[in-house]
Amino acid sequence: MAHRPALRPDLAEIATLIEPGSRVLDLGCGTGELLACLAADKGVDASGVEIRHERVMDCVARGLSVCQGDIDEGLGDYADGAFDYVVLSLTLHLVSRPGLVVREMLRVGRHGIVSIPNFGYWRMRVGLLLRGRLPRAGYFDEPWYTQPVGHVMTLADFRGFCADNDIAVRDRRYVCGRLPGSRLAARICPNLFAQLGIYVVTRRARG
Repeated sequence: MAHRPALRPDLAEIATLIEPGSRVLDLGCGTGELLACLAADKGVDASGVEIRHERVMDCVARGLSVCQGDIDEGLGDYADGAFDYVVLSLTLHLVSRPGLVVREMLRVGRHGIVSIPNFGYWRMRVGLLLRGRLPRAGYFDEPWYTQPVGHVMTLADFRGFCADNDIAVRDRRYVCGRLPGSRLAARICPNLFAQLGIYVVTRRARG
């Protein structure tokens, strides 16, 4: 059996949140690492959307059902409630219309799972304060000019976005550093100590 590379930390955490046999749509699925893992390990009905043609071809070569599309234009090809989970991993800060993308996620899926980088991470703050420059820290371990960054937001910003848009956060997980006590610190004060946030979201019931 061929060796399968380890999933990126946020994708590994997302995989634990998805029930076996679920219908899953991964938006901005890249080359399909998460979908391939879920299909093999959990028997999910896996589908994806990816904007880059070469990545779509990589997914198809792996036997995955992935179509080329721009999620900023909505998900009109999918019916309401077509999926159990819709995943958006490290992509929300890159889209032009985040509100539309999340609304569409929650239209076509019962649950959305969103992972976002935390620009409020303590090493980012310290780097800006002491050096006046964006540090190479946490998820952003490469120079700024190589990073595909659009909207700059913190975990607190995302929670505010959810509150403003009638989105309920049902579960949350965090990716943190490897220093002793990092996990505990991230649970206590995630906006300061978590590198990435992972949120399970649904539409808030109106009544």
